[in-house]
Amino acid sequence: MPDFPPIKACIFDVDGLLINSEDIYSQTMNNVLHEYGLPDIPWSVKAMQQSRGRQGFINVMQWANLPITVDEFQAKVSTQRDPFKNCELLPGVQQLLYNLSERVQSSPPHLAIASSAERDFFKLKTDRFRSVLSVIPEHHRVFGHDPSMAGCKGKPAPDIFLQTLQRINGSLGADEAQSRPEECLVFEDSIAGVEAGRAAGMRVVWVPHPGLLEVYRGREEMVLNGGLLDEDAAMVGSFPTSSEGEIEERGPVISKDGRARLVTSLEDFPYAYYGLRIRH
Repeated sequence: MPDFPPIKACIFDVDGLLINSEDIYSQTMNNVLHEYGLPDIPWSVKAMQQSRGRQGFINVMQWANLPITVDEFQAKVSTQRDPFKNCELLPGVQQLLYNLSERVQSSPPHLAIASSAERDFFKLKTDRFRSVLSVIPEHHRVFGHDPSMAGCKGKPAPDIFLQTLQRINGSLGADEAQSRPEECLVFEDSIAGVEAGRAAGMRVVWVPHPGLLEVYRGREEMVLNGGLLDEDAAMVGSFPTSSEGEIEERGPVISKDGRARLVTSLEDFPYAYYGLRIRH
C-alpha cells in the first residue's frame, strides 16, 4: 500500500456507481435519437456526456447533429422518469456499505454521497432500497441543485467533493479531528468524476461501466492519472474509440502517484490496499 494517511471518509457518486441508472439514462437518450432516425449513442460519445451536465448534452447533440436546441433535448430526456423507478443496486454495493459502516476495525470512515443529480430524482431512483443507503446520513448527502452548490461548477471541477467534505467536517463533534482531502476516498464511475476527485486532492476508486471500460482499454492509466478530459479541449471529432486486438491480463491498474485505482466491480473492492481492516 502506498504511504498515504488512513481513510477517514468515503464519498460515493450515485448513478452508475451505486445503482444501474446509467443504462436507463442511455435508453432515454436513445429514445430521443430514434425520433430523428438516429442510432443508439455509442459509449465513445457517452464517455463525453457522463457527469458533465449541460456540456454533456451539447457533446451528444454535436455528435448526432440533432435539429433541436440543447434545452429541447434535455427536456425530452428529463421527462422520461418512470423507468428510473426500477433501478437496481449494482453488484457489491450492499455488502460494501455494510462492511464500511459496521465491520471496519477501529474507526469506521464517514460515508457520504456527492451526486450531480437532483435530490428528488435521487429519491425516486433509490426509494426501493433506502434501507441499504440509510447507513449514509442525510446530512452527508450533497446534490447538484442543493443551495450549498450555488455558484459551484460541476464535474470535472472538484467543487461537489469539496462541498461534501465540508459537510462531513461540519457535522463532527468538537473533540473529533477534521478530515483532510487526502484522507477521503471518492468512488466514481465516470471519467469526469475521476478528474473531479483528483482535482479535490482526494484518492479515487474508478468503477467504470463495462461499455466505458471497453472504450478505454489500454488507456486506463491515462484516465487514472487525470487530465484526460480538459474542459478547453475540442472534443467533437476526437471522441475516443475502443482499442483493437487482444488485451493482455495485467495486475491492478493504478495511477502513477498511487492516488487512483481501477476496480471493475465493487464486489472486488481491495479493503487492505486502503488500510481498512474488516472484522470477519
